[in-house]
Amino acid sequence: MPVIWLIYGIGIGFEAGAASCVSRAVGRQDQQLAGRLTTDTVVLGILVALLLCLGGLTTIDPVFRLLGATPDVMPLIRDYMFTWYWVAPLDMALWISLASLRARGNTLLESKVITVAALLNLALDPIFIFGLFGFPRMEIQGAALATVVANAIMLLFTLAYLHLRLKVYASPFAPLKVIFDSWRHMLHIGIPAMITNAIIPVSSGIVVAMVAAYGLDAVAGFGIAMRIEPIFLIPFYALSAVSSPFFGQNHGSAQYGRLFEARRVITRFCLGFGLALAVFLALVADPLTGLFSSSDSIRIVAVHYLWIVAVSYGSYGLVMSANAAFNGMGQPMPGVVISAFRVVIVFLPLAFAGRQLFGLPGLFAAATVSNLLMGAVGFIWLGFKIKQAKTQTSVHG
Repeated sequence: MPVIWLIYGIGIGFEAGAASCVSRAVGRQDQQLAGRLTTDTVVLGILVALLLCLGGLTTIDPVFRLLGATPDVMPLIRDYMFTWYWVAPLDMALWISLASLRARGNTLLESKVITVAALLNLALDPIFIFGLFGFPRMEIQGAALATVVANAIMLLFTLAYLHLRLKVYASPFAPLKVIFDSWRHMLHIGIPAMITNAIIPVSSGIVVAMVAAYGLDAVAGFGIAMRIEPIFLIPFYALSAVSSPFFGQNHGSAQYGRLFEARRVITRFCLGFGLALAVFLALVADPLTGLFSSSDSIRIVAVHYLWIVAVSYGSYGLVMSANAAFNGMGQPMPGVVISAFRVVIVFLPLAFAGRQLFGLPGLFAAATVSNLLMGAVGFIWLGFKIKQAKTQTSVHG
């Protein structure tokens, strides 16, 4: 998961760059620039993803050994990752295209594409894993292949529909200066966003290594929690996904009153929903983890994680939305600072201290404290940046 999320983090950086730049162009009513930015970002994203794919294929053994993989699981890792790495260029093109569409205010098509891709993946999994309907039995490699095939099919559909029906792309053939200007414009947001998103899986990899000191059962329990957690964070992911284009469009059209109101709505939702989520997980964490494992030693690790960290999910959601809002406004550095500070300055020192004093619960409590603290910082800093942008517009206006 840390490796996959590292690649996804880079992809999310491109997605954030596209959403920010395109939404601000749309806010200024410049549809020609929006199309140019969309196309050039997709091309660059595919090129970078292909490099990541090739780099991943050649470093599977050393990377996963560094993460603590034992010799008995390395063959399974090779089977899965040799196929999964080809998901990267497909996802990159798909995500950037959908982010550019979202930047234009169309979120419904994106939700349909992602949902169909997930359902198609779900349908193909048993076929490729168990060798149904005449297909060879591929086992864990089949799970990776199902993801590749599902994403490839949805990418072809998305490219065709967005080009032929919605006309969101410009010609890929343009003067190099124009293309480089688009890349520079996007990477001003994209590179800091990549750094922001790469920090999370890197820290997750460190946590995995720290948890591994407690044995394979502890790693398995932590892995279960890492699979359950994103399901409950989906509303926060969704909120951050729309925060960037919303802030971008309204920043581009100088509608700062809307930005202040959006900040208030985001905060109320994150804290209110986060509190309800913490209560819910306190009640269902134990039976829920039982769906993944019948081992008490594995389940107790997952349950403790969900009980402790869920208290801060609302603040973590606020951090995600604040970072997306910064990107949308064309000011990515606050998000980088908040994410880096959250992991390097707050979480890691507390994690080492907490593990020494209280074991695994202390390690998990460090995540809770860092989320709560940086949620408050994100709220305050976002308000300051909106006021600053409003003042600058008034002065230059």
